[in-house]
Amino acid sequence: MHDEPLIQFNPNFEEFFMFKKLLAFFAAMFLVAAFAAVDVNKATEAELDGIKGIGPVTTKLIISERKKGEFKSWDDFVTRVKGVGDKNAAKFSAEGLTVSGATYQGPSAAPAKKANKPLTEKAKDAAVTTKDAVKGAAISTKDAVKGAAVGTKDAVKETAKDVKTAVTPKADAAKPAASAAKK
Repeated sequence: MHDEPLIQFNPNFEEFFMFKKLLAFFAAMFLVAAFAAVDVNKATEAELDGIKGIGPVTTKLIISERKKGEFKSWDDFVTRVKGVGDKNAAKFSAEGLTVSGATYQGPSAAPAKKANKPLTEKAKDAAVTTKDAVKGAAISTKDAVKGAAVGTKDAVKETAKDVKTAVTPKADAAKPAASAAKK
């Protein structure tokens, strides 16, 4: 039998603490990258979709409006992008979205609002949200159907080739017999 243990433990505390510091550094860098600001005027579609609360429909609206000109302020952003109100602007800003590097500070110099929106405004907001959701679903469905149609078309072409290849030798073989029968 051996008197030495199978696994030797050689504590090197200096290396252990260096590893801990390195691990802490990478964790800090990851957190900084995760909470990095995304400017609405420069962000890609993927970066906009990465902001919690912004979906594909809102992303398309933002990019569409941005093509008309950069957003000058949060007020400009909220006014031009349908479905983004003060609540959503505050949420998006909290998630890291900025407009020209600025975070959302709330509505500026806006007239005093009533405590509750009238029912008709709530219904309009709900209709816009529903319309955007349906539009997004329609776009997704259209793309899926288009992909399926292309796949089906290709499959039909392949099947037609296979059938033609299988039938052609038989037809060619029948031609000499038909010619002999005529004579």
